[in-house]
Amino acid sequence: MTPRAPSIVSKLAVSLALAACGGDDATTDPPVQDIAGCDGATLLSKPSDPAARGPWPVGARTVSVGRLGKVEVWYPAMRGSETGKPTARYDIRQALNASQRGTISDADNPWQDCDCYRDLPLDDAHGPYPAVVFVHGTAAFRHQSLPIVTHWASRGFIVIAADHPGLVLGDILTMLCPDTPTGSRDLAGDIAAEIAALAAPAGDLAFLAGHVDATRVAVAGHSAGASAAAAATALPGVRVVIGMAGNQAAADSSTLERVLFMAGDMDTIVQPSAVKNAWSMSATPRHYFSIVGGAHLAFSDLCETKNAAGKNLLQIANDYNLCGAGAAGLLFQCDSAFIPGPEAWDIIDFATTTVLESTLQCATGGPTIDQVDDTYPKAHNYEEAL
Repeated sequence: MTPRAPSIVSKLAVSLALAACGGDDATTDPPVQDIAGCDGATLLSKPSDPAARGPWPVGARTVSVGRLGKVEVWYPAMRGSETGKPTARYDIRQALNASQRGTISDADNPWQDCDCYRDLPLDDAHGPYPAVVFVHGTAAFRHQSLPIVTHWASRGFIVIAADHPGLVLGDILTMLCPDTPTGSRDLAGDIAAEIAALAAPAGDLAFLAGHVDATRVAVAGHSAGASAAAAATALPGVRVVIGMAGNQAAADSSTLERVLFMAGDMDTIVQPSAVKNAWSMSATPRHYFSIVGGAHLAFSDLCETKNAAGKNLLQIANDYNLCGAGAAGLLFQCDSAFIPGPEAWDIIDFATTTVLESTLQCATGGPTIDQVDDTYPKAHNYEEAL
């Protein structure tokens, strides 16, 4: 295990140093061109800064997989196909239980805007693309972390995320309110179904047929979803596990190549010590760091999603006296004292993208995960076991 002291070098300073040494910088990247991926895949060149948006516009489709009624797919779309089209918008009210979906008015709703576009054509001139399965946390939903999942898609990954029965917001509320849950919790079965669907795309996923590399899969998750991701290492093609505020160790498997755990140092829901302990018992090679000022929801955009009056989802739920809002609010950790969302997402994007691209796209020559604390002063306590 190799501990590293936190650095005081800023991201800007690192960029300037790279430029002075002849290294790549986001402002000096060559024009986008075809490059080789793994095993004969053809991809597009990307900005050398892993936190910079990739060259693909991001398409979004809502599909069904097995018992999973709503599954979102974000994917690399044909360049230029987004021109003149509106970006997608998600309605968080649809994650409430059925009896309360019509309670909040459109004017008061905290619409969730996405840097993605509905039903764009897949860039079928490139690929096949590796895949990331994302698992949301307790009392959340498939689109809880839009800035992060769409970042991955913009850099050449097929990303899939479901509303998981028994874990989605509405199902948690039904524990306290009279309503019908969407189903029992089976995260292991859900993840297995998603991976199997990516391996043999059909039905709603037929547009991906021939364009997914199901031998190169990452499973990422937040909170309870992170624990589910850590338990998925033996599923076919899983080479990477990314845990965000998760407290279950990732077991070794015949395919697993990389484990990354991240914690928020102000998280009172899943203590950073619990994340670190789970990481220390996980398979190698593994990497860990905490985010200074990060609370439990730093890995989502829930705190930043507000209505026109500046109120977040919990504040609106309380205004409307939604059943169960008080209890669900125990998981809703938002405060101005915490690191702002965009600042946290840059750190998360840098770390996750370096791991995903090096492992699943065979990328070489760019920054590596152990530079995260050199690049971002608020990436703290970096450790690795190789």
